[in-house]
Amino acid sequence: TMTAQALPYISFLGFLFGSTLVASRFSVGQFQPTTYIGLRLTMAGLGHVAFYALVSRRYRWPTDRRLWLHASILGVLGTAVPMTSIVTALQYLSSGLAAIFITTSPAITVLLAHFFLPDEALNRRKAFGVALALSGTIVLASSGESGLADVGKANPVGYILMLIAMTAGGAAAVYIRKYLSDYSSFDVASIRMFVAALVVMPLSALTIGFDLHSVTPGGYVALGYAALVGTFAGLLLAVYNVKRFGATAAAMTGYIVPIFAGLGGVLLLDEQITAVMLVGVVLIVGGIMIINRNKN
Repeated sequence: TMTAQALPYISFLGFLFGSTLVASRFSVGQFQPTTYIGLRLTMAGLGHVAFYALVSRRYRWPTDRRLWLHASILGVLGTAVPMTSIVTALQYLSSGLAAIFITTSPAITVLLAHFFLPDEALNRRKAFGVALALSGTIVLASSGESGLADVGKANPVGYILMLIAMTAGGAAAVYIRKYLSDYSSFDVASIRMFVAALVVMPLSALTIGFDLHSVTPGGYVALGYAALVGTFAGLLLAVYNVKRFGATAAAMTGYIVPIFAGLGGVLLLDEQITAVMLVGVVLIVGGIMIINRNKN
């Protein structure tokens, strides 16, 4: 079946995104979050520019003004805000726990779509799925879980930042459906990345400065991995998965990211996977599966 064919691609993308969270969690100890995101977006943005330059026959640098306007808004709302929020949250939460929160993204998208997209109204099944998924995040937040061995109760700032990231990400998904569904997803992604880098890098330099004194060679390797493998290559694969296997199959990536992020965090960063995290995952994934069932 199509889903069986899609599984290796979906699993590999889950690995790319999950391992990128682990790399980001490692880097957060060395870079200021906005400096890290600015550099990561700049490197990924340059990857996009290089891609257009190398395969110019098939892909031409986009010049449509409407595309630039909407994709630029998306770059701020859907890339700069959530990426900065997630990486800043990794100062307070483990990569595994952050990945579990990210899994709720489709539930927030469905909720926002109900209000902003006339043809995406909530039915009973979707409403139950949303409620179940969000109950998982409430269980995690109310328990004060951090996923970190040396932290008793998580700083609530971590949860608030993840909520901002998920809401911005959900709003971005709705915005794409409303204004950008007719455009090439790669063109949209390229402008998003480019504009997000143009916004985050100067703002970070102005507000925080540009101090790389604490960064070790390992920190630079983690940055390069997150930018070129997780952000740029991951995005190309995500676009390919949606085009080849459809949105529902591609959405399954969200179930796999916490597995790789959780295991990577335990093996490489001495993070924890607790019983509360497992309960949260079951509730969230259960809710998302109900939302996605028979969607087509």
